[in-house]
Amino acid sequence: MVLSSFAQYAPWTDRRGKLSGLRLGVFLLLLLPVCRIFYDLAFGPVFPEPYEQALHESGTWAVRFLLLTLAVTPVRRIFSWNRVAGVRRMIGVSVLFYALLHLGFYAASESWNIVKVASEVVLRFYLTIGFTALAGLAVLGATSFDGAVRRLGRNWQRLHSLVYAIAILGLFHFFLQSKSDVTEATLMAGLFALLMVYRVMAKAGLPLSNVFVLATCAALGAIGTAAIEYAWYALATGIPADRVFLANFDLSTSIRPAVWVAITGLCACGAPVLQWIGEQAGGKLRLRRA
Repeated sequence: MVLSSFAQYAPWTDRRGKLSGLRLGVFLLLLLPVCRIFYDLAFGPVFPEPYEQALHESGTWAVRFLLLTLAVTPVRRIFSWNRVAGVRRMIGVSVLFYALLHLGFYAASESWNIVKVASEVVLRFYLTIGFTALAGLAVLGATSFDGAVRRLGRNWQRLHSLVYAIAILGLFHFFLQSKSDVTEATLMAGLFALLMVYRVMAKAGLPLSNVFVLATCAALGAIGTAAIEYAWYALATGIPADRVFLANFDLSTSIRPAVWVAITGLCACGAPVLQWIGEQAGGKLRLRRA
């Protein structure tokens, strides 16, 4: 009886308490980064700052999983895959977990001097931004369960729309702590821009099952990524922004974040094509059987 009750709340089961392959697979994938982080801490190379790598990795995964949470709705619409909505809460809770882990590693790097950690959060702007994002994630995590959804009613959706502002704060924190090399931060910001373009298109009534709409989204996402990168280098660093922008058109040295965002968006264009091919193949098979 106890095991049956637990099964209903286990992350790898559906609402009926039955094992879900999708949920189990996502749950294991969400655990892999933290296992790797602690493995490296225990058995990896020794660094002068032992928690620096773990601090960086935990924060990066928090941002990645936050974007993955925001990608659930576009993926559901583009691929007509409604089941994926069932893992959104699990991914969202993992974002809070990795963000708390990120804070924990920062406290560990400061020898668990909580007073110093608190003063640093107040005095250092990029830490203030990061902690504000963490506080927002904590609120969303505390209200992500069925009981909170029922109690809040319509206000639940309004509260959880704060995830977009939290994502912007998290990405800004990522940029600030990345210093001069913001390649990965730019890529994450570009993917966020692409996801927001998908939402704008859907709000405008344009179908995300249309190849031309998806191609337009890919182009706009890439343009937005290049604009974010240019603005950062122009406003926050002494590195020539023009040269960085022109590097997007030179694929002989490296592929810039704007190009990766374009590739990601164009890959999504294959979904309607594959669905059309599947429908045509299914129709021919039915005709043969008839």
